[in-house]
Amino acid sequence: MRQVAEDLGIAMSTLSRWCSELAANGERAFVGSGNLQPEAEEMRRLRRENDVLRQERDILKKALTIFSHP
Repeated sequence: MRQVAEDLGIAMSTLSRWCSELAANGERAFVGSGNLQPEAEEMRRLRRENDVLRQERDILKKALTIFSHP
């Protein structure tokens, strides 16, 4: 491990932490490499859903004002 850390130009503790994260979490250990933790993915999905719902609400409000005036 020491040689690999030196070859990568990183501290031994960093490489050790990466190895521990990989052992504990597998592919999900490296967030930001196209992988998200399940909680982060759910949060992302919910934010997108909220945006769509806000847009739909705003459209309905505008339609209500247009059609409620004689």
